[in-house]
Amino acid sequence: MKIVRTLSAVAAATILSTSVFAAAPAHAPKPHISMARAKAMALHLAPGKIISSEYEKEDGIWRWSFDIQQKNNVQEIGIDGRTGKVVENKSEGRHDRD
Repeated sequence: MKIVRTLSAVAAATILSTSVFAAAPAHAPKPHISMARAKAMALHLAPGKIISSEYEKEDGIWRWSFDIQQKNNVQEIGIDGRTGKVVENKSEGRHDRD
């Protein structure tokens, strides 16, 4: 029984560490703006439900990217991970196109 608990704990730790790397690639520089802060900024600009998020390099800038489902629209918000500036705020229409 103790072995099963240990294996379950190891499996859970592996899953958690994998999801962290999915959010911030290993080669990415550490952002100055936390994901929580960027998320709050994005939801302030486009209230709704975040359907996807990632830390990505786009157009030479490392940024937090959020797709937010609104009533009849998906809004993409990009927040510069270094400065916190909004670098993208665009409608993707009714469905996420990425």
